Amino acid sequence: MTHDFSISRRTVTGSVLAGSAALLLGAGGHAHADSRTGSRTDSRAGDVVLTLPAPTGPHPVGCRPVRLTDRSRRDPWDPRIPVRELMLTVHYPARDVTGLVPAPQLPPQAADAFGAIAPLTPLHLPAAGVDWGATLSHAYEGAAPLPGRWPVLVHSPGGGDPRGLGTSLAEDLASHGAVVVSVDHPGDAAAVQFPDVRPYRDGTVRTTVFRGDPRDRPAVARTMVDARIADLRHVIDRLGRAARLPLPRGLAETLDLRRLGVYGHSAGGSAVTEVMYEDRRVRAGINLEGYLDYPPSAPGRAAEPFPVATHGIDRPLLLLGSEGFNRRQEMDRSWSAVTARSRSRVRSMRIADANHWVFTDYAAMVPRLQAAGLMTAAERAALIGTVDPAVAVPAVRRAIRGFFARHLAGAR
Repeated sequence: MTHDFSISRRTVTGSVLAGSAALLLGAGGHAHADSRTGSRTDSRAGDVVLTLPAPTGPHPVGCRPVRLTDRSRRDPWDPRIPVRELMLTVHYPARDVTGLVPAPQLPPQAADAFGAIAPLTPLHLPAAGVDWGATLSHAYEGAAPLPGRWPVLVHSPGGGDPRGLGTSLAEDLASHGAVVVSVDHPGDAAAVQFPDVRPYRDGTVRTTVFRGDPRDRPAVARTMVDARIADLRHVIDRLGRAARLPLPRGLAETLDLRRLGVYGHSAGGSAVTEVMYEDRRVRAGINLEGYLDYPPSAPGRAAEPFPVATHGIDRPLLLLGSEGFNRRQEMDRSWSAVTARSRSRVRSMRIADANHWVFTDYAAMVPRLQAAGLMTAAERAALIGTVDPAVAVPAVRRAIRGFFARHLAGAR
C-alpha cells in the first residue's frame, strides 16, 4: 500500500536532546577545503562512495538550498554574531528533471568538515576511507516544480547532525507529493555551509560548538532546544510569506500551509513536538526518539517537562522509537506524560532490532561501511541496530508517510 499526499479529493494534482551532536567535539573542527573557493585539498582515490536509497513515489524530486536570516535574534551560540542565520533545503515534487545533475547529499565544504569531525565522536565513524562529499542525492537543484497544492513538512535533524543526513526520507516524502523543508541549526549542527562570507563569520563553513553530552550540561541542553524551537518557528513564519523567499519559480504557489506538519529526530524530535504544542498552524507532528523534558538542573532534582508533556496535545502526534535505544527508559518518562494528557491524539510505535540513528541516512550508509571493513558489527549495532536496511528504510518511510497522509491529506 502506498501513501501519497495527493489523495485528497480537493488537491489540484490528485534526542534525545543529546542526539549525535551532543557527542561531537567543539568549534575546533574545520573543513579540508578552501572555504572561500570550495576547492578540495585532499585525494579521495580509493575511498568508499556511499549511496542513498531511491525515493519510491511517482514524482521526480527537485531541491533548493535557502538561507534565512532572523534579525530579531542574536545567535545563541556565538555572541559575535548579531543575527540568527539558518540554512534550509527545500525538497519538492518536480515536473521534469531531464538534463539536470543530482545534488550532493552534503555541500562540498560541509562534507569535508563533517568528515573531519565525525571520527572524533563516540559514533565510531571511520577516520579515513570514506568520501563523504561524493554521496549523491536523488534530487535535482533547479528543477521546475510540479503544479499542484502540496502539504508542507518542516524537518529538524538530530542534535549535531547536518540536515543532509535526512536526505533520503525527505526525498521519499517529496516524491509522494509533499514539500519538505529541512533546517540546519548552525552552531549545533556538525557543519553548515553558507553561500558567502559575512563580517561576523569567518569563511563559509560553521562547525558545532558542542563538547560532550548536553544532557550533562543543563544550560547547554536548554539553549539547544530553545534555539531550535525559535529557529523552527521563524521558518514557519517565513513560509507564510513564501513569495518573498528565493524559491524556484512557481514553488511558493504550491505550498498548502493549511496542511503543515513537522517531524524531527532526537533533539529535532524534542523541538518539533514543542513547536507543535505552541503553534496551532501545525496540524500533525512526528517525534523520532526525542526527549520531552529538560535535564535536571542539579543532581538529585527531577527533569523539567516541556509544556507539551505537562499539558498534552490536541492534534495528531506520532512517537516513533527504536527498540534498542539504550536510554529508552529515561525518554519514556516524558513520552508517557504527553500520552496520558493527550487522550487519543498520541500514537507510539517502535522499530524492531533497531537503534537510535535508524531514522537517518545512516540506516543505509552504516551497513555499507561495515561491509567495507570500516566499522565493526558492534559499532553498527550501536548506531542503527542489527536490522537490515532493506527492512528498516521502508519501515521508517511507510510509518512517517502513512501518518502524514492520514492526518494531512484532507486537512483544510
